[in-house]
Amino acid sequence: MNGEELRETLRSEMAEVDAPPPLSAASALAVARRARVRRHTAWACTGAAAAVLAVVGVAGIAAVDTTGGRGFSAAAPGPATTGTAPQTVPTPSETKTGQPWPTGPDGQPQEDRTAQAGTRHDQGVRLLDAVVAVVPAGYTAPENLPNQPADELPRQHQAQFEDTIDGVDVWSYLSSVTLKQGDRTGRLTVEVHTEGNALPSEPCDLARTFWGMQGECEVTTVGGRKVGVVVRPTGDDRFDQWAAYRHPDGVVVYVAQARTLGTGPALTALPFSVAQLAALTGDERFHLR
Repeated sequence: MNGEELRETLRSEMAEVDAPPPLSAASALAVARRARVRRHTAWACTGAAAAVLAVVGVAGIAAVDTTGGRGFSAAAPGPATTGTAPQTVPTPSETKTGQPWPTGPDGQPQEDRTAQAGTRHDQGVRLLDAVVAVVPAGYTAPENLPNQPADELPRQHQAQFEDTIDGVDVWSYLSSVTLKQGDRTGRLTVEVHTEGNALPSEPCDLARTFWGMQGECEVTTVGGRKVGVVVRPTGDDRFDQWAAYRHPDGVVVYVAQARTLGTGPALTALPFSVAQLAALTGDERFHLR
């Protein structure tokens, strides 16, 4: 075969081959954003555990229990994982039930669980503002800086669709801020699940569904509300304490605090007492509908 025949043969073969589908930049960015938020909120793990979380987050494994309203937490055994039962997260192009994603602000279905704009996204931003507003005296919440690496942002927020349960769209909101005191840093995180979720009602059962973490729980009564507070975690060092409360309308609020980001000097003490942490779960600024 001479050169001309070879070129003609190659052109003919290439013309019969289907072109690969185009890469969806929006889907890739959405997956990266979800991975960034989960990676940043898992700061308290040791180096090896944090590396595992980062890989898991990018692969889309540590995310949501769509049937139980578990929000941002998916489960697997061990301290470096989240949730209450092993989960497999749907890919950005499908849901567990096969139903379409909610409609985005452009009138089209979302490409994955995360709201990148619109009312739900704005709710996530408001939650972050509310978390910053409750930072106690003596601590600061550093602001995100221009051109700061995404995985180093001290303020993180995310709005995420979970599932439609009995005709109700259930959403989760996660906001997390770095707490700074001198050269020491810790973390304050709030996670909210909208009404219609299938989370438990008993305070300590509810507290133990937060990211699948276990520990010594006590029921604290604040303003007539019974709040489950895990005061000493077991086998997990991502947070030192967390509280959980289900509002009468079904909205669930978790508030968690930790003395360390996993790197650098830890805070000398937790910023909130058990009673204060429990009280925060009833703060109306966290009561998202």
